[in-house]
Amino acid sequence: MSIRNYQHSDQSEILEILKLNTPAFFSPEEEKDLIYYLGHEIESYYVIEEDNKILGCGGFNLSDNPEVVKISWDIVHPQSQGKGLGGKLLKFRIEEIKKIEGVKIVSVRTSQLVYKFYERFGFETQEIKKDYWAEGFDLYRMECEINSFHFDPANNLKVTI
Repeated sequence: MSIRNYQHSDQSEILEILKLNTPAFFSPEEEKDLIYYLGHEIESYYVIEEDNKILGCGGFNLSDNPEVVKISWDIVHPQSQGKGLGGKLLKFRIEEIKKIEGVKIVSVRTSQLVYKFYERFGFETQEIKKDYWAEGFDLYRMECEINSFHFDPANNLKVTI
């Protein structure tokens, strides 16, 4: 298993993973948002794969505030959920974010369906907006100080960039 930089050729496989997670974790309306993100807003985005098959993806973007970085578009294939891949991908990104001078806060915008995942790593809910993403998909804006993350030390993941 490895983590590598996203390539444009990964887009169709990532969109398929999104569809497999819709409507369980994403609203159908979010597909167009992901397509736009991958084409226009991507800064640091990664895929986690095994045997040349993408199992998950996620990235981060700088914000207008140089002390805040935003986690973006975490998606894990349904057959790979619950196996620690999301945590490994998050840990990898936190280590990358720590290399950026001046960053103090990591922020994520997620939903009521996934916020507990981020709580396990020390994120705290800052704001909730009902039906933000779509009807039945509430916004949970969460933050964690960059040096306050809680990770399982067993993370034997080969990383390739």
